[in-house]
Amino acid sequence: MSFSVKLQPPISAHTTRRTTATDTAAVAKLRRTFPFLRRPIRSFVVKSSISSSSSPSFMATESQKFTISSVPTKSYDGQKTGTSGLRKKVKVFMQENYLANWIQALFNSLPREDYLNGLLVLGGDGRYFNKEAAQIIIKIAAANGVAKILVGQDGILSTPAVSAVIRKRKANGGFIMSASHNPGGPDYDWGIKFNYNSGQPAPESITDKIYGNTLSISEIKMANIPDVDLSRVGVTKFGNFIVEVVDPVADYIELMESVFDFELIRSLLSRSDYRFTFDAMHAVTGAYASPIFVEKLGARPESITNGIPLEDFGHGHPDPNLTYAKDLVEIMYAENGPDFGAASDGDGDRNMILGSSFFVTPSDSVAIIAANAQEAIPYFRNGIKGLARSMPTSGALDRVAEKLKLPFFEVPTGWKFFGNLMDAGKLSICGEESFGTGSDHIREKDGIWAVLAWLSIIAYRNREKKPGERLVSVSDVVKEYWATYGRNFFSRYDYEECESDGANKMVEYLRDLISKSKEGDTYGDYVLQFADDFYYEDPVDGSVASKQGIRFVFTDGSRIIYRLSGTGSAGATVRIYIEQFEPDVSKHDLDAQIALKPLIDLALSISKLKEFTGREKPTVIT
Repeated sequence: MSFSVKLQPPISAHTTRRTTATDTAAVAKLRRTFPFLRRPIRSFVVKSSISSSSSPSFMATESQKFTISSVPTKSYDGQKTGTSGLRKKVKVFMQENYLANWIQALFNSLPREDYLNGLLVLGGDGRYFNKEAAQIIIKIAAANGVAKILVGQDGILSTPAVSAVIRKRKANGGFIMSASHNPGGPDYDWGIKFNYNSGQPAPESITDKIYGNTLSISEIKMANIPDVDLSRVGVTKFGNFIVEVVDPVADYIELMESVFDFELIRSLLSRSDYRFTFDAMHAVTGAYASPIFVEKLGARPESITNGIPLEDFGHGHPDPNLTYAKDLVEIMYAENGPDFGAASDGDGDRNMILGSSFFVTPSDSVAIIAANAQEAIPYFRNGIKGLARSMPTSGALDRVAEKLKLPFFEVPTGWKFFGNLMDAGKLSICGEESFGTGSDHIREKDGIWAVLAWLSIIAYRNREKKPGERLVSVSDVVKEYWATYGRNFFSRYDYEECESDGANKMVEYLRDLISKSKEGDTYGDYVLQFADDFYYEDPVDGSVASKQGIRFVFTDGSRIIYRLSGTGSAGATVRIYIEQFEPDVSKHDLDAQIALKPLIDLALSISKLKEFTGREKPTVIT
């Protein structure tokens, strides 16, 4: 396969297109792009039922037998998965058999009983190349003996929804077509990952086997069947193989209604004196936002912005942070801005929470949800099993676990490490500083879940407030938390798309430095408690993850952490995490960048980042 690529300007902050759910021109384009939205834009839910062939959206075909071809192929280097699957540029995946190799290698790596005559789920975030990829995956699955594939209409299913559908339908696993928060389009990113039967990302024991098989693969099993029409809900049969196209939203909404008190949240969002806004960033949660926030919870239709899923995310970067969610930040920091703002990312598993002129760090967010969950969220009324965070995330959650006398776990970056703890009944609420928050209702982080959790807390605090009374705000909740637990000042510096060679040399330099470090060493005004490369032994299955991040931990509890990210598609992303605990309430209103400046300067000095990477400034500061 050959093709040409037209280079585009670099992706910048998400400001090129801003729409509301009632934008007429955008609605027309959305309906052309995603047929399952061909009804009033205020509701993205497909109303058709696959139990009735009289529905205009229902499709059923007669059984057709098929043959299987063995397609010769050559292996490709570099198909090793990162923390969340395989991510590369679209043009890489468009090489002949590149995606097919990885999918066949997956089937070659799984025990046959994990898929033979089984049920798999398939969905994605709607980005460019998903529709073509879905057809490839369906044909390889059929050839390898899968009995049935459930596909979200038009290939749409958010990452949390895939996990939810796997669990509800008792599927053997599922494919997620997404590069998460990375930009989309012909010149940008695409990704694929596999989740197991409890909805969790495949463990390293499987992803390592997949990689090994990609290096030696020589043939692909391919079913000789036509492309399946994914635009309509319904069933297509090829012999004993079934493809069922399902409503991408229904199962997820049903789950959210079982977790949260929707009437409580509606009592907040339907108030005339409360203003809410949600920025879907032209990503997959645009399909979920109106059905949940508007139809179910009473928010105004115009509260949904950038609510149209687009293959290129409206030329934006669908990463909900202060840099790329600039539209939302400007709205929330404007004079007399809304009371509550939130955003989600490309595949719907990340979130950002804002109050009026107030940003909630992800580290604080998960801690505050945990501290308030039992009283505000019905799902947790009978108690919380345990709490966990990724190692780079601030220690705020640790303090909640200590106060509530709950089991606590510190794990490497990657949601799969939480899944084992959840399946063992040890964990209820967890989070990562990279805007990922979730619970054991599924086995993925969940952006809309986090927004609903925050709305539940605010609604619970204001449940007895009468019109005209001052409402408890997002900032009130956060500052009350700081007063009780202390504030963990936290910041992350991202240096995206660094030259891999320089970034790797920096890490090797740091590893050499920590090997020579000892307790009591001084770094400016800070005294070292220990320095290491984070090592994790899973308490459930005994599996080991090493070299998970270089830590400098000081005697006052301050931390500096260095990691190379595994979620990008090109070059290396260097991440530096800086944290300092402050118990003094009088200092809690300091800007984090001011409070942390001495530690930030020390972090840059220790790493010699400029010398190794040539980078003067970070791409993103959180």
